[in-house]
Amino acid sequence: MNGAGALAGLRVVELAGLAPAPFATMMLADHGAEVVRVDRVVPTVAEPDLLGRGRTTLGVDLKDPAVVAAVLALVDTADVLVEGFRPGVAERLGLGPDVCLARNPRLVYGRMTGWGQGGPLATTAGHDITYVAASGALGALGPADAPPVSPLNLVGDFGGGGLVLAFGVVAALVERATSGRGQVVDAAMVDGAALLTTHLHSLIAEGVWSGPRGRNLLDGGAPFYRCYATADGGHVAVGAIEAPFYAAFLDGLGLDATDLPDQLDESGWPELERRFAEVLATRDRDAWADVFAGTDACVQPVLAPHEVASSPHGRARGTVVDGPGGPQPAPAPRLGRTPAGPPRGRGPATAAALASWGLPDDAVSTLLGTPSTRPDTPTREDVSVR
Repeated sequence: MNGAGALAGLRVVELAGLAPAPFATMMLADHGAEVVRVDRVVPTVAEPDLLGRGRTTLGVDLKDPAVVAAVLALVDTADVLVEGFRPGVAERLGLGPDVCLARNPRLVYGRMTGWGQGGPLATTAGHDITYVAASGALGALGPADAPPVSPLNLVGDFGGGGLVLAFGVVAALVERATSGRGQVVDAAMVDGAALLTTHLHSLIAEGVWSGPRGRNLLDGGAPFYRCYATADGGHVAVGAIEAPFYAAFLDGLGLDATDLPDQLDESGWPELERRFAEVLATRDRDAWADVFAGTDACVQPVLAPHEVASSPHGRARGTVVDGPGGPQPAPAPRLGRTPAGPPRGRGPATAAALASWGLPDDAVSTLLGTPSTRPDTPTREDVSVR
C-alpha cells in the first residue's frame, strides 16, 4: 500500500482498458490509492506504460468463471471499480454494476466510454477525434481557411474523459461519506469534452465569439493571442490581451502603438499580424524568451514535451520528474498537507498484496495463476476505443 497522499487507504479495482480510464486510475494512484489492475493475459497496453504507474497488475482470463468469482472477491472490499468497456461488456462478463453493487453497496462504480451508457451512438466505435467532433469542441479549433485541427487526444481522452471520470469518482466518494452508499459514475468523453466548452458557450451568448473558426479572440484570430514563427524555426506564444500586457509586448518588439492600428479594431488585425510576424521572425525563439523574461507581456517559447523538464520554470517546479519508465509529468495537483508521493512503477500483484484485501487463499491462487487465453476473452473491440 502507498502511504503517501490524500487517498491513502482507498482500494481501487481497475478493469484494464485504453487511455482515458487508466489516466483516471493513475491520478487516484498518484494520490495514494491502492490500485489493482485486472488485465488480460496478453496485456491491453504494451510497455512502457506510464499511464499504468502506481498499480499492481494481474493477467487473467475474465471468461473463466473462477477468475470472475475471484475478481468479485476483490470487489467485495474495494472502494472503487473502474472499467472502460463498451456498454454491456462488463455485464456480459458478470462484473456489471448491478452485480457488484449488490455485493458491495458502498462501491463507487466508474464507467468510462466515448459516447456514454445510452444514446444512439452508445454501442458504436469511436476515437478521441470523433467524440470531440460530436461535442462541439473540434469545430472551434483550427484556422479559418483550413479544416479543424485535432488537439492530439487531450480534449476527449484525458480532459473530457479521464479527468472527468476521476472527478466523478471522488465526488461519489465524498457523497458516500454522508449516505454510506456507492453509485455508478457514467463518464462519457463526448459529455466531458462538451463540458470543457462551457466558457466558449458563454462567449457566444455574450456576442464576443461571433466570427467563424480562427477569427475570434482566443482561437488565433486576434494577432495578440496566437503563435508566431521565429528565426530558428521555433515558435513563441503570445497572450497579450489586457492593455498593460499589450503595451509590454509592443515594448519588447520595439514597436510604437501610435504607428499601429488600434489593438481591438478587428479591421486592423491583418496589419498587426503582419507587423508582429515580421519582427518576431528576426530572432531565435530563445532570444525572444530572454527579451520577455521578467515582463508581463505574456510571451513564452513554445516548448516540446522533452524540453519542459529543463526549462527554468519546469525545473523549479519539478513539473517533469524521472520515474519508472523514464521522464514523466509529476502528480498534480499539489496538496499542501497530504502531498502525493513520487511516481511509482507498475508491478505484478503478489499473494501478500491480495491477501491484504481479505481474499481467501483459493481466490488468491486463482488470480495469480496463468489461465489459458480463449478466443472470447475481451478484445480491443470491447473497449471504448480512443
